[in-house]
Amino acid sequence: MELKEYLRIVRRWSWLFLFGLILGGVGGYYFSQYQTPIYQASTRAIVVSPPQSGVSDYTYLSDQQLTQTYIQLLTTQPVLNATATQLGYEVERDQITAQQIRDTQIIQITVENEDPIRAAEIANVLVEQLINQNESFQSGRFSTAENNLQEQVRQMESQISGLQGVITQISSQNLKDQIAQLEAQINPLQEEKSKLEQEIASLPTSRIENKILIAEKQARIDQISPLLNLYQEIYSNLIVLGQPSEKSNSQDLRLEQLRTQLSLYQQIYVNLLSSLESIRLARLQNTPNISQIEPATTPTLPIRPRPLMNTALAAVVGLMLAAMVVFLVEYMDDTLKTPDDVERFLGIPVLGFVAEMQYKDKSAEEVYVSRQPRSPVSEAFRSLRTNLEFASVERSIHTLLITSTAPAEGKTTIAANLAAIISQAGKRVTLLDADMRRPHVHSLLGLPNRDGLSNLFRGQVSSEMVAHKMDNMPNLMIVTSGSLPPNPAELLGSEKMVHILHDLQSVNDMVVIDSPPSLVADAQVLAAKVDAVLFVIQPGVTHVEAARSSLESFRRAGARVVGVVLNRIPRNRSEYYGGYKYYSPYGFDKGYYSEGDGQPEFAKFSKRVKELPQSGPQ
Repeated sequence: MELKEYLRIVRRWSWLFLFGLILGGVGGYYFSQYQTPIYQASTRAIVVSPPQSGVSDYTYLSDQQLTQTYIQLLTTQPVLNATATQLGYEVERDQITAQQIRDTQIIQITVENEDPIRAAEIANVLVEQLINQNESFQSGRFSTAENNLQEQVRQMESQISGLQGVITQISSQNLKDQIAQLEAQINPLQEEKSKLEQEIASLPTSRIENKILIAEKQARIDQISPLLNLYQEIYSNLIVLGQPSEKSNSQDLRLEQLRTQLSLYQQIYVNLLSSLESIRLARLQNTPNISQIEPATTPTLPIRPRPLMNTALAAVVGLMLAAMVVFLVEYMDDTLKTPDDVERFLGIPVLGFVAEMQYKDKSAEEVYVSRQPRSPVSEAFRSLRTNLEFASVERSIHTLLITSTAPAEGKTTIAANLAAIISQAGKRVTLLDADMRRPHVHSLLGLPNRDGLSNLFRGQVSSEMVAHKMDNMPNLMIVTSGSLPPNPAELLGSEKMVHILHDLQSVNDMVVIDSPPSLVADAQVLAAKVDAVLFVIQPGVTHVEAARSSLESFRRAGARVVGVVLNRIPRNRSEYYGGYKYYSPYGFDKGYYSEGDGQPEFAKFSKRVKELPQSGPQ
């Protein structure tokens, strides 16, 4: 299809496009009015990777993987439950959208809610609970070792305090209590060290996870071993101190030993504090840091519905649906509409373009060219007459058959007006109604149909006896169909019909024959007996296949189809059917012609036309 075809379709269906556009826009607007407003609040948090001082759980995670891990953690049920508990209302997972900003470690957290205040509250508390959950999770990994060390620190503080009391007041009972306490501390440490060594020996070193566990257990053994050695040394000193000896009776010796023991306890205490700080430092070094860098604010406008955007989108959708309907209609429509269609599908030229005729009284039709001699329709018939004269240059046309594909396409109107316009050129013309099934010429011209062509077949009368004449068209004779015979196809295909046409041709310059439509055999048998056939097509009504079938039947019958007349082109939509570009060169406007007796200018002009002699060309 060429661009002009698309433009023609757009102009033709512009009302439907406009209807779809307006209907879609109105529907989208009212749909937006009934939607619940949804507000959106956003916040941003940054994930900072921990400084890697050794092998940890995060050694093998990239920054992007670490950020994605916290995005998944954000919508876990513990974080949602903690957020809902703090806020006092339910928080749904589908309200929350989290995504990583490209090429950064920043998480964009978006929350949607019907209440703008709640949307901002959920976003901020969600980040707060994520931070709390992260700290709780990471601190749990070191809590056991840290608690053990804190308990040992408290015990060591108690022992140091007790030893200091022993130094001030030596008591055998205090010495026994210290030995019992040391045994209570040495035994768990020995058991823990043995257990850790067995676990290390049982773990394979091929997997990365096991390497991390082995490293942690070995670090714990390294922390336990110095403490255990010191505890054992103190235990040995206390045992020696508690045994009776001649040399140990001296109070000074005992005090010296106690002071040495106190120094060892203080050394153990310092080591315990150092180990506790090391664990805390390891926890900090292995914990990713999450910080809120942009708090959420209360939104003022809802993100949806957006009436203007929804209206525009719905209007576009309505326009697209209308376009789909038009496409389907145009795709399914196989009618002929333009001269290009006729030449492309039928391969014959278009000789005339006749607009839709307007009658004051539709019940009383007439020969339009005699009633409106200066109208565009009359000019169209004059153009058709001229084109027929050019078509008869090589082979004269004295008998012309007017037919169509189907009934009600205006072939009788074309035959009557064409015969009238040819007679106005000073030629003797006979209009013959050969439609002996549903004749219409007599009703169009207001003539009786008692006698006509059927009488000529019986040979009872001559053509002059059954012919009718019109007062305002002296060069035109009309022969109606007469009474309807039971076998019209046989009559029209007989030799008698050839003699009738020869007789009419001998006394006339042109015989215009109105025949039945081509869907019956009458038109085909009659087309073979005339000089030319003129095919009438109503744009937008005549189907391509029907027209092709008719023309093919005429060709098989040996008929000569000289061209096509496009009839009943709508005046208000003539450009859709190719009429505008053929009528516009005549310059038909209100200043050039008038159509109707009600206008004074046309009444004067019509009076002058009637006074002109009718023998010359018009």
